[in-house]
Amino acid sequence: MIVVFGSLNVDLVTTVPRLPKAGETVMGPGYALHPGGKGANQALAARRAGADVVLVGAVGRDGFAEIALSLLARDGVDLSHVARLDVPTGAAFIAVDEAGANQIVVAAGANARASASALSELPLGESDILLLQREVPEDQCLIAARAMKQAGGRVILNLAPAGAASPALLACLDMLIVNEHEALVLGEALGWPALEPDEFARRIDTEISLACIVTLGADGVVGWHGGVRRRLEAPNVAVVDTVAAGDSFCGAFAAALAAGYGFSGALQRGLAAGSLACTIPGAQPSVPRREAIEALVGAAFI
Repeated sequence: MIVVFGSLNVDLVTTVPRLPKAGETVMGPGYALHPGGKGANQALAARRAGADVVLVGAVGRDGFAEIALSLLARDGVDLSHVARLDVPTGAAFIAVDEAGANQIVVAAGANARASASALSELPLGESDILLLQREVPEDQCLIAARAMKQAGGRVILNLAPAGAASPALLACLDMLIVNEHEALVLGEALGWPALEPDEFARRIDTEISLACIVTLGADGVVGWHGGVRRRLEAPNVAVVDTVAAGDSFCGAFAAALAAGYGFSGALQRGLAAGSLACTIPGAQPSVPRREAIEALVGAAFI
């Protein structure tokens, strides 16, 4: 079982000719409304990659809540531990340019009050994985991580949005997933300024004893685990937008670990899922399924 403690949002997405600079207005032709949020995206990604998934989080009692939960429910994610609160459901406002790059502003809403207390109601064990991000309160992430570690399971943190995770939370982790920007932010907080992604991952692995993965966008991924380096190039795909690519990587990577794949096999499946997510617009609508992931793994890595 994979337990995801994280955010649920509604995404309002508009396509623009270019991303705006500070103080600038750029017009888009319209917008689409999709379910999103890093926690929800990663839960859906793990489920579509074949895992049994429980999502712990919070939504409001508004009309956006049903949109935020719709695809998760349809794909069979266990939503019985998602709280309904008297605050607005979280929302993200996303602009995507013609090259597929994006800018995102997130309003936390109910996510700011998400509680990890529901983990005490779950039958956690050694075969389980907890997947965390940073769109819910860090003190609650720490509670969740300690609960999973006490049960003997593994804990993965996707350090997104970028920030300096507390030493207490880092001490509870088995694996850390970051992109290049998130690696720079954490590196500076650790007193390691301007490290290249490969060297950052190596130092996290060797000096903190924490397996580390840095996603490199179109350049693939590098990971260090137990002193061993893995480097994979990204499959060649036609990019539409990059929304949910990182979340698809995280969910599929965790699902592969839960299915018994080793670090390298899980990296392959995470990278395939993240690449496939770039070929379809939107967040959750772009999250690929296991059959497509395995097909791309077979074509790109085997």
